[in-house]
Amino acid sequence: MVIKCGGTQLDRDLLQRLFRTAVASADPAHAIARHLPPRPKGRTIVIGAGKASAQMAAAFETLWAAPLSGLVVTRYGYAAPTTQIEIVEASHPVPDEAGFLAARRMLEKVHGLGHDDLVVALISGGGSALLPAPGPGMSFDD
Repeated sequence: MVIKCGGTQLDRDLLQRLFRTAVASADPAHAIARHLPPRPKGRTIVIGAGKASAQMAAAFETLWAAPLSGLVVTRYGYAAPTTQIEIVEASHPVPDEAGFLAARRMLEKVHGLGHDDLVVALISGGGSALLPAPGPGMSFDD
């Protein structure tokens, strides 16, 4: 089948290959593999938030051949199976208490880390709603 596009004819197979290539390049396993940091002398802590953060955490676990721990927050229904990184689900686009509590726990996880430790932040769209952390003098209800 030939598809007419902007005055030129594009082969359907070419369009399908382009689509598959675009989707594959956004796959967390491929994207993260290209950006792995060097392994630290100390601990590796993974934190993250966003609608794709659980998939990124699962990919990071698969690619990282060393002990790690962490916590990421994703939208309800977007969790992915992980073994070392805890996945918390929270509300998006309207923040809820689950995200608020996860933000507090995430801050605790990175508190007290040393110079030899590594923090990897996996952030995707939706992170701001999934990690509400009101500043001093403000409550979650504010």
